Amino acid sequence: MNFWRYYLFALTVLSVVVFVIRYNSRLSLPQRRLNGSSERSSVGSACESALEDQPPVLREKTVPSPLAGLPDPEPLHHKPLSEEEVAFPLAYVMVIHKDFGTFERLFRAIYMPQNVYCVHVDEKAAAEFKQSVWQLLSCFPNAFLASKREPVVYGGISRLQADLNCLRDLVASEVPWKYAINTCGQDFPLKTNKEIIQHLKGFKGRNITPGVLPPAHAIGRTKYVHREHIGRDGSFVRNTNVLKTSPPHQLTIYFGTAYVALTREFVNFIFHDQRAIDLLHWSKDTYSPDEHFWVTLNRIPTMTLRNHREERGEGWGEMRRAAEGSSTSPLKLETSMIKGLGNFI
Repeated sequence: MNFWRYYLFALTVLSVVVFVIRYNSRLSLPQRRLNGSSERSSVGSACESALEDQPPVLREKTVPSPLAGLPDPEPLHHKPLSEEEVAFPLAYVMVIHKDFGTFERLFRAIYMPQNVYCVHVDEKAAAEFKQSVWQLLSCFPNAFLASKREPVVYGGISRLQADLNCLRDLVASEVPWKYAINTCGQDFPLKTNKEIIQHLKGFKGRNITPGVLPPAHAIGRTKYVHREHIGRDGSFVRNTNVLKTSPPHQLTIYFGTAYVALTREFVNFIFHDQRAIDLLHWSKDTYSPDEHFWVTLNRIPTMTLRNHREERGEGWGEMRRAAEGSSTSPLKLETSMIKGLGNFI
């Protein structure tokens, strides 16, 4: 008797368990479809929000943006504002790793339909951040993620390589941009697109890469071998105290700002001239190579001739004298007209 009682009890329990499992499995199928629909809806809502100049809707679950308390940014421009701007498109390199809200505000502030934008997201960045950036850029035909991502280490070659990855993509762009400007995610413009291009026109096809001969505190950056380190204790550049070889092609190393404005001709030169290729290779184990790479290449004789020799007093002398002993940005040194964005605009 006890056997049948236990048998019926076990059968009842088993039936209930089977029923619950099948019931939940049926519910889970529509839910998965709903999730996929929600993701598509999220992208669609984000694009509608951006294109209709509504407040931003994409936010990754990270520390709130430092600009969160500021008024809403200027609305996006979906048509060029002048013929002058159409004839002078710009390319932007944006290297970012956190604070999606800050990046979105920057992107909205500098976006113009005739320009082109390459965004490099640190390979170490949070997955939610990467997804948010991708969703935003997918709304714009002239904005894209860098085709190759680097795990960026501050002060290391990876920071320079992130810029170069985007520049290589931008060179392949069909947009006939005149200057490429590199920025970071915490920059912000104080001038309009038209004011920026009017200022750039004043350089008459010259690069903006101010710099000086190595000050005493910077000599060790290229004198000794440095190595990037990424581990549980963080990411940083370590000085090995091992002496480096001399720069290739007897190049004189200059130091300057990491944030620059480069002509398309110069960017092509960086990727194809053997001196530039060899300098990049030599710079891989230096500290903060983005502070000597651009300015050193722009000071070699062929580029100096294109940019007008300093002896003529056409810009470079003034910028060099202002830069000595200073770590501020090139345009802050040369003019108060444009400040901010990438230490440049």
